[in-house]
Amino acid sequence: MIAALAVALGLVACGDGSDATVGSAGNPQPFTLDLDWYVNPDHAGIYTALEQGYFRQAGLDVQPQVPSDPSAPIKEVAAGRADLAVSYEPEVFLAQKEGLDVEAVAALVGQPLTSLISLPKAGIDSAADLNGKVVGTAGIPYQSDYLDTILQTAGLPSSAAKEVNVGLNLLPALIGGKVDAILGGFRNIEGVDLEQRGLDPRIVPVDRLGVPTYDELVLVARRSTVADHPAAIRAFIGALAKGTSFAIAHPQEAANAVVQAGKGLDRTQTRAEVDATLPLLAGAPGHPYGYLDPAQWQAYGAWMAQHGLIPQAPATGEVLTNALLP
Repeated sequence: MIAALAVALGLVACGDGSDATVGSAGNPQPFTLDLDWYVNPDHAGIYTALEQGYFRQAGLDVQPQVPSDPSAPIKEVAAGRADLAVSYEPEVFLAQKEGLDVEAVAALVGQPLTSLISLPKAGIDSAADLNGKVVGTAGIPYQSDYLDTILQTAGLPSSAAKEVNVGLNLLPALIGGKVDAILGGFRNIEGVDLEQRGLDPRIVPVDRLGVPTYDELVLVARRSTVADHPAAIRAFIGALAKGTSFAIAHPQEAANAVVQAGKGLDRTQTRAEVDATLPLLAGAPGHPYGYLDPAQWQAYGAWMAQHGLIPQAPATGEVLTNALLP
């Protein structure tokens, strides 16, 4: 694997004649990465790669930035103010609808983390039990469509459950009894938090409830940059693959890297979240690290179009590329 990676990075350094060279380990090229949100175990591969020096070895001086708004990073990339951003598959489709010059270049988490989460007292043993219940969401438009799909799949009308926008207060609303369930929390973050509290949560990812599967977290770049200057992005993904492999093999080191990078993270809880997250970072068996499945994207895009979130499902070549994977 190391030999193969060395070959890949060697090809990056040589470029294809249309790209500027990547920096060296001694003189790395500045590279800006906008995160999707605050530092958390979803970023374990990133911070492990930083800690182990893999980005610098690939000739990149990577500087992660925490946004004030999760919807901002993809716009920063489109405007050329960031080299890469961590975003979400649905946001890539919405960006394409808005005409933004972006595309997904790799998957960080190739399956849904967003889950329907409830506590035993709500008595929600299946989606059919949502009838008459109150569901808290983070106010993201497509989460309402997730709920509609879940209800319809369970044979219930859209009016069967009441949706309440609780913003970022998903856990307080659930624990405080203001809602019966939440839809928007991640199984490896909020779900683990509830487990650590001994609350015995019921956690069901949305793709097990009727929503088409999708890549929860993806790396997004400018299409024009991918076309004209791909070397740095290719080098980043290669180093991230190496960092992710190291994190999976050394979970305590991965947890330490996340805690060190974050602010006020609890070590015990972070380690539990990292343990739940690392298997999700491993990627799809039989494919290169970061592989984006065109058929899966087409199906999810069709679902978004069906729900009026986008006019029509675009060709997958308009929203993703696998050309820069290791």
